Amino acid sequence: MGEEITAEAVLAELDAILTEVVGDDLLLDGPLAMDTSFDEDLQLESIEFVALAEKLLITYGERVDFVAWMATMELDDIIALTVGQVVDFVVESLAAVPGGG
Repeated sequence: MGEEITAEAVLAELDAILTEVVGDDLLLDGPLAMDTSFDEDLQLESIEFVALAEKLLITYGERVDFVAWMATMELDDIIALTVGQVVDFVVESLAAVPGGG
């Protein structure tokens, strides 16, 4: 009975979260996009990833376990991580949980 979470909604939320985490340093050439890279484009530091994980947990609850998801990746995969991959992860995590308990 909950509303479906769309990639667009998650992208907008992630944009707000990243602005909160990184602050005014989040100056992109344009809006946050699915192909925005955390390393090359945003230059996120490891402590900012921790803050991002915490904000995702607060925003979406335990269903979105960003830390456990990242723990399954190789370092190169984490370095190459894009906003779109995180958006897809959030959408899939929320969709995978059956409603009503």
